[in-house]
Amino acid sequence: MSVVLITGASSGFGALTARALARAGHTVYASMRATTGRNAPAVAEAAAFAREHNADLRTIELDVQSQESADAAIAAIVAEHGALDVLVHNAGHMVTGPAEAFTPEEIAHVYDINVLGTQRVNRAALPVMRERRNGLVVWIGSSSTKGGTPPYLAPYFAAKAGMDALAVSYAAELARFNIETSIVVPGSFTSGTNHFAHSGRPADEETVKAYEERYAGLMEQVSKRLAELAPPDADVAEVAAAVVRVVDVPHGKRPFRVHIDPADDGSEVVSVVADRIRSEFLTRIGLADLLHPHS
Repeated sequence: MSVVLITGASSGFGALTARALARAGHTVYASMRATTGRNAPAVAEAAAFAREHNADLRTIELDVQSQESADAAIAAIVAEHGALDVLVHNAGHMVTGPAEAFTPEEIAHVYDINVLGTQRVNRAALPVMRERRNGLVVWIGSSSTKGGTPPYLAPYFAAKAGMDALAVSYAAELARFNIETSIVVPGSFTSGTNHFAHSGRPADEETVKAYEERYAGLMEQVSKRLAELAPPDADVAEVAAAVVRVVDVPHGKRPFRVHIDPADDGSEVVSVVADRIRSEFLTRIGLADLLHPHS
């Protein structure tokens, strides 16, 4: 069984994945901000789940916007177990609204959480994995990176695309340290998470109003149509189940990318081509060994 750290695990995909992995027998650290503040109820819920299911589910303070916080969390885990086997990059923040209405600083904030947050945690965790010559990094991506995308989500989509590009590059650069990479790609789940409910809005209300004249009710229309595209039995817990399956596959045999997309927005079709081209290109330039982890 593995020692697992999940970022952004106070709710949504993160909380579900933490519980699923713990029930599968892994030691799981569900990380989140403000464990003694606004997320104290999430800490209590995790502890209650652990007791009820006799699972090794723990919570730990980790703010992905702070390198000091990431370093402290990893150090605490290693002090307790001497290792970190699996890192799950899940922390993220969604914003909705016309792209023009967001200031550069607001878009930078989205990037800071969704992209730079993974880099801070990697810089804390990867030295541990590299020293042991073993590990797995799971990235929770988005079908928006390569699939169909509705408007009014541009900063979030751009950040998730940036994270995906980072994950793909990391995969090759970590292979010779025997560290494996898997990208889990959820589609649009309009229920079961707090993405839309907790999404940020642009501060520039004047520009928002200008767009509202031409695109009145667009965000509500998008949410309604996405909900209609998904089958009635679409369950957000399938994302957590997919992560468990990836973690439980023997090292070196895990899939590079896994899609869970009830709305079928076309992301999987494009990803198959993109990942094949990546594989073929690395082979053409004599770096085929980077396609799989090895010592």
